[in-house]
Amino acid sequence: MLSYILRRIVATLPVMAIVALFVFSLLYIAPGDPAVVIAGDQASPEDVERIRQSLGLDRPFLIQFGSWVWRILHGDLGTSIFTNLPVSTMIGQRLGPTLSLMIVTLLLTIVVAVPLGVVAAWKAGSLIDRVIMGFAVFGFSLPVFVVGYMLAYIFALELEWLPVQGYTPLAQGFWPWLENLILPAVALGCVYIALIARITRATMLEVLQQDYIRTARAKGLGQGGILFVHALKNAAVPIVTVIGIGIALLIGGAVVTESVFAIPGLGRLTIDAILRRDYPVIQGIVLLFSFVYVLVNLMIDVIYTLVDPRIRY
Repeated sequence: MLSYILRRIVATLPVMAIVALFVFSLLYIAPGDPAVVIAGDQASPEDVERIRQSLGLDRPFLIQFGSWVWRILHGDLGTSIFTNLPVSTMIGQRLGPTLSLMIVTLLLTIVVAVPLGVVAAWKAGSLIDRVIMGFAVFGFSLPVFVVGYMLAYIFALELEWLPVQGYTPLAQGFWPWLENLILPAVALGCVYIALIARITRATMLEVLQQDYIRTARAKGLGQGGILFVHALKNAAVPIVTVIGIGIALLIGGAVVTESVFAIPGLGRLTIDAILRRDYPVIQGIVLLFSFVYVLVNLMIDVIYTLVDPRIRY
């Protein structure tokens, strides 16, 4: 098993190299000259050239890329063009709200989506099944920002049950922390819940047709034990896979959700950096998100080796 994990880790290195090349190329793909953006409209050509030299933009592309990778390997993500702060510091300051939002959304999704999928498979073809799958289609069709504005209008502005925006650190209390994350987590989790509920239903339907399920029923086992102990356990691998892959949805959706609910996280930082063309910050955040996505997929592969006996190391 250790050799398999090592092979998977080695296989991720070319992926990260390609991602790093793409992220660095954003500086050249994006319109405009970064030196001109930094210098401002009133700068002279000499000022622009001096800034270009200080950023190393006058050197060949491969040399710039090599130097950038070397700094990344030493933990240096660069310095923000506008704040003059290290990018790693800015990411560290914004990581807490985004991490909190993703954890609450992930927990909410698993708690809601998996039971819905199991019940839909158990009652396949019934009214309950059609209602749950109708909700799944509806939830999967609505954009995150639409759900966010609807929830904010109903539960924050009209009913005044929850705050409409902002973030409270966990250190200031559990309920104030959770209170600010309920609406964003529901808005972000709608698509995720719909996806996992449908996958859970499809996988459970396949498992419930197996011979060992009929044997369990013949032995007089209760329906709950059959569904959640025998069937769900054997249907867990595809579900876990989709949960892991769906983290990409969370990363992308967090950018929109944090903007809607004014959460000072990495998503909001990304939007601000794009609007100001703060290229080092954009590069650092995109590289971090890519690394997290690759790491999650690596963890899924490891889980496969632990729970699926058909995989050979």
